[in-house]
Amino acid sequence: MVDLFGRDLITTQDWTVDELEEAIRVAERYRQIGRAGREFPEVLKNKNFFMVFFAPSTRTRGAFEAGATLLGGHAVYVDVSTTRIRAGEAVKDVAAMYDIYAHGIGVRLLDKAIDYKKGEGNAVIREFARVCRKPVINMADDMFHPTQAIGDIITVRRHLRKLQGKKFAIMWAYSSRLRGPCSIHADLLIATRFGMDVVVAHPPGFDLDDQVLEWARQNARDSGGSFEVVHDFREALRDAHVVFPRSWATKELQEVGASKFGVEREIEIHNRYRDWMLTQELVDDLMAPGAIVTHVLPVFRGEEATDEVMDGPNSVIYEQAEDNLYAKMAVMALTMNGDPGV
Repeated sequence: MVDLFGRDLITTQDWTVDELEEAIRVAERYRQIGRAGREFPEVLKNKNFFMVFFAPSTRTRGAFEAGATLLGGHAVYVDVSTTRIRAGEAVKDVAAMYDIYAHGIGVRLLDKAIDYKKGEGNAVIREFARVCRKPVINMADDMFHPTQAIGDIITVRRHLRKLQGKKFAIMWAYSSRLRGPCSIHADLLIATRFGMDVVVAHPPGFDLDDQVLEWARQNARDSGGSFEVVHDFREALRDAHVVFPRSWATKELQEVGASKFGVEREIEIHNRYRDWMLTQELVDDLMAPGAIVTHVLPVFRGEEATDEVMDGPNSVIYEQAEDNLYAKMAVMALTMNGDPGV
């Protein structure tokens, strides 16, 4: 019996595989209900989900807000620029107040909001979790994006049916803008939990977090999958069943912050690897038949990947966005109510 009532979700590593499977099961049922046009169970009736946004969002806000409403609840959008946090109010005081008002709390803090510095967003979310008695959901920080990962693995499994032994290439891709690695870490961790053969490809200097890499290695050992890091994206793509092409900043920049490291200096490094772009030719020539192209969005078209790829027959990016709605609904229902009604 899986019981997730009152549980936080900071990273998918916090939950067992059985607990993740329950979230996936509920999300799949919600998808069936949504696609059939039926009424969702009002398991969040008279419940509030406070969404604290230090950083902007397109999909995450929309999915949590829509999902809470569909389940009969109310998602309260809080832009921190309208609060007193940046005027010096302690995070623990804000967390304690929202804990009184809410039945669940989501926090999003990453990238520009923390100068792209590793650990700072995650520390704030963990402070919320330390103070709050209600479940705290990570809506993306500098390290993790767990609800995104749950939605993504649902999409991948629907297409591949069996995940064990299937190759998942996570490819650093060129961008003229800065990004943190939260979605990369998130998909890497959940794919290795489910027995996939995960290959991360990146140029020198773009190494991922040491703790995340160690977790991925242990996940692969436990699940019977495999994990490796290479510096040739063509090698990673060869016979892959899934590819996720996305940029992230160098490890050195993440350690000191963008202001200290220098944005122009970072972009100069990125510019050395302009050829790290996913094209349809690479998909057709190197990847396994029927392979899929994923992306958490926004995708930087013409940089990370071509329009031909992202709008082509291998792309599942909009299906991912739909699955992420249902994944977020499942996480809210399970943590805020316990019984998801399905």
